[in-house]
Amino acid sequence: MELRHLRYFVTLAEELHFGRAAERLHIAQPPLSQQIRQLEAELGFELFHRTKRNVQLTIAGQVFLEEVQQILKQLEGAIQVGRQTSRGFRGQLVIGFVSSAAYNILPAILRTFRTCIPNINLELHELTTDQQLQWLQDSRIDVGFLRPPIEEDSFCSEIIYDESLVVALPESHRLANQPNVSLRSLQGEPFILFPRALAPGLYDSIISLCQQADFSPTVAQEAIQMQTIVSLVAAEMGAAIVPESLQNLQRTGVVYKILQEPTPKVALAMIWRRDNTSAAVQRILEVVRQVATT
Repeated sequence: MELRHLRYFVTLAEELHFGRAAERLHIAQPPLSQQIRQLEAELGFELFHRTKRNVQLTIAGQVFLEEVQQILKQLEGAIQVGRQTSRGFRGQLVIGFVSSAAYNILPAILRTFRTCIPNINLELHELTTDQQLQWLQDSRIDVGFLRPPIEEDSFCSEIIYDESLVVALPESHRLANQPNVSLRSLQGEPFILFPRALAPGLYDSIISLCQQADFSPTVAQEAIQMQTIVSLVAAEMGAAIVPESLQNLQRTGVVYKILQEPTPKVALAMIWRRDNTSAAVQRILEVVRQVATT
């Protein structure tokens, strides 16, 4: 049994006239009659009562028609879903992101994506930069938002956001009331930092900035997530140099200060596997470019 047999049957059931049905199907009447007889022979029961004057559905034909119409409706739905998925407008996208991305461009990206492409389900995972690289390699996420550099040739990446660095201080700190702070004035202060392996690009930018001020930071405590670092600052465990978008994380007991010294720009990049040709990845890349330029 072929799909065309079912379509022929439904058309004839709607017209109840071989001539009109053949005209709708753009075939001659004898082949239509032959196809219907072949279908009946395969099914093992008659679909139509035929006389010289009219054509009528049998009771079995009426029941069969209802079922076939449901099948064709489901098939059309499946075709539509397949088309939308192939074009990146339906399916699932698994995204990794560093915690600091949640305080700059990522919320706008997700909001725009969900508005423009609501039928793609987003699955989000907060991951460090090194975790994202591993998860991408293992195909556990489709795209990532992380801190460059990215040196792996099997990945594609695009810088989507960059920002300056600021210093987070306990509100009880001696410099907390200053409008801005010289990095040199923090020499000897305990610092809260993350392990270099988690985001070497950002880590090296912070260390280099301190070295330009003629000191190496004394790391009193390490933490993985930016939120934790800020919380430790609030607990008066030390100071921290963080991306300026972390000022959107308002935490009681913490003040953010602009540094007097010029700071390097730290970037956020979108990354995906070079061999991932998913249309959904292309859709989010389009959204990212749109948001990044506004």
